[in-house]
Amino acid sequence: MEKHEEVLVALRQIIRAIDLHSRKLNKDAGLTGPQLVLMRAIQSSDALVTIRELSNNTNMSQATATTILDRLESRGLVQRQRSQLDKRKVHAHLTEAGKALLEKAPQPLQEDFVERFQTLDEWEQSLLLSSVQRISSMMKAEHLPAAPVLAVGSITDLEDTSQNA
Repeated sequence: MEKHEEVLVALRQIIRAIDLHSRKLNKDAGLTGPQLVLMRAIQSSDALVTIRELSNNTNMSQATATTILDRLESRGLVQRQRSQLDKRKVHAHLTEAGKALLEKAPQPLQEDFVERFQTLDEWEQSLLLSSVQRISSMMKAEHLPAAPVLAVGSITDLEDTSQNA
């Protein structure tokens, strides 16, 4: 196999791994990757967290985070409440059902990746970053908006609030 074919096979394997993890997440927990990331961000906050803080902590737009929260709230997994001190702020927290679901949900694929990536030497991290950025550029994808959420679907599924999130 030629080197360019090996690179394309490796890229396809990455896409396939993301697809399989997303299917497992949906089957086991009934969640999408972005929903899981948002719920984990709520869980990891010490106090009630605002939508703006969630948006910043997850690299999602506020509109996307709001749409995901709408879906999670309709399923009884998250509750929102207006701040008593500042009525303009809305805080989100997990319900008991949301906490229970997170207990059984698999770890997001990117968290496992981050743990493994951080064990690499600095030079190897830089080499991998440079290589992946070059591939993105060669595929004319460097200008596309993307959050560090590994999930299957088009970018509009992950970023456009009119799509399922």
